[in-house]
Amino acid sequence: MNTRSLLRLLYVPRVFFFTIALCIVPLILAGCGKNFYFAGRNLPPSGVTNRVMITIQNPSALTKGALTFVDAFYDIRHAFNNENNNFSIGGASVSLPLTIQNMPEEQLGAVYNAGDGSVALINYATEKQSTSVSGSPSSSIFISRDQRYLIAAEQTAHASVINDRVIGRTVPLNLPGVYRISLNASASIGLAFVQNSNEVYSVVHLTGPQQSSYQAYFAANGKWPANSFGLPAQDCEPQNLPVYCAYPVSPGTASFDRPIKGIFSPDGSTVYVLNCGPECGGNTSGVTTIPITASSLNPGGIGPSAINLQATATLAVPGGATNAIGSGTTLYIAGQSVQPDGYLSGNLSVVNLNTSQVTGVYPISDGAHNKMLFADDNTLFVGSVQCQSGERYHLDPNSATGCLALFNISTNAVALDSFKGDLTGIADVEGLHKIYVAEGGQIHIYTTTNFTELDNSNVTVVGTATDVAYMDGSTDYNNTTY
Repeated sequence: MNTRSLLRLLYVPRVFFFTIALCIVPLILAGCGKNFYFAGRNLPPSGVTNRVMITIQNPSALTKGALTFVDAFYDIRHAFNNENNNFSIGGASVSLPLTIQNMPEEQLGAVYNAGDGSVALINYATEKQSTSVSGSPSSSIFISRDQRYLIAAEQTAHASVINDRVIGRTVPLNLPGVYRISLNASASIGLAFVQNSNEVYSVVHLTGPQQSSYQAYFAANGKWPANSFGLPAQDCEPQNLPVYCAYPVSPGTASFDRPIKGIFSPDGSTVYVLNCGPECGGNTSGVTTIPITASSLNPGGIGPSAINLQATATLAVPGGATNAIGSGTTLYIAGQSVQPDGYLSGNLSVVNLNTSQVTGVYPISDGAHNKMLFADDNTLFVGSVQCQSGERYHLDPNSATGCLALFNISTNAVALDSFKGDLTGIADVEGLHKIYVAEGGQIHIYTTTNFTELDNSNVTVVGTATDVAYMDGSTDYNNTTY
């Protein structure tokens, strides 16, 4: 044996043992409780650090619903070394899971069940359901990030329902036609929107002394006390000793036109109310600004307490305004405009909040735009339902353009996917240059670099996928459109 051969034999074992050592070190750290993967979060039981949770409806199954998650790094539904071990949320009790309010900063997901109106709270750290919060079948529902307050709107019952988990009571407020709720992260502001009206209401938690004084005032006057703008509460409940009231938001020098949603600035200083306008049977779509100051809030109030809200300005957005998402001083507004033939056409309007100007309008998918999400590579994705009921399909039934649009915020380029059905969920798999979507009741994966579709054969579901959420997102804005 020559010297070179001997050296080769001596070298290989050293490389082998070094590789083994690299594999053993993480195991030792895990055993010592030092294994974490993001912002101090503990490694979950599955060991997967890029998880996408999926809500599945399956009417033929006994449970009629399921919650599962997949490994979004490998795009597989099972452990990479065990094909027989599919991931699922332990102890999940969901009848007809519909939406996910994603709160990865709190390692929490709130899954709304359309079957009974409850909300299942999913612990991302343990990958199990922690509890269920009672509610009622709702058209719009949110829970505060501290899980103390759940507010929902139910159009059929004409009620906005508050589940106050601090006092252990559920309180309905009588608001005929209410159908949408917007809630900020701290639950200090809860707005209720009434369909086919120009009214916006704010949910207000009364203080202890107010509860007694409000009861006495109502008994003497037959109406509830007014706020600082002279507007009496629309309703207070329970009437014998009120805890919550619904106060009208004053339009001030501005106006509302079929208001549909509130977008909250990151610093909490402003609410931008979207006016649906012609898309909802009104006249002018746009965005109305409402400043939040100390005088806006109920003194000594807790929870929802914006009693004195007044708008200051309205900016017309002719392209339509039903959903929006912000980045810095830019607001991206999705909506539809009415065309001469009566059909609706989808648009994305870019608004500079500093100058209060619409700086660009770009055609996107038609339909009701229910999902908006930023993703890698300077992309913004906008999803809609009923996208084939608009102008694009009317003019060309063979176009086969879909309900998902990509907008590049650097180049202003727009791309549309092929039609697969309604788009009901988007999850940005941060740093991996791809998104997961629930589209046409199935899971699809797209790249953020060039919008190509990736192989989804190992993440498809049995049943109807209704929503997706990136459980390991960096912020609570990944998936949830507040």
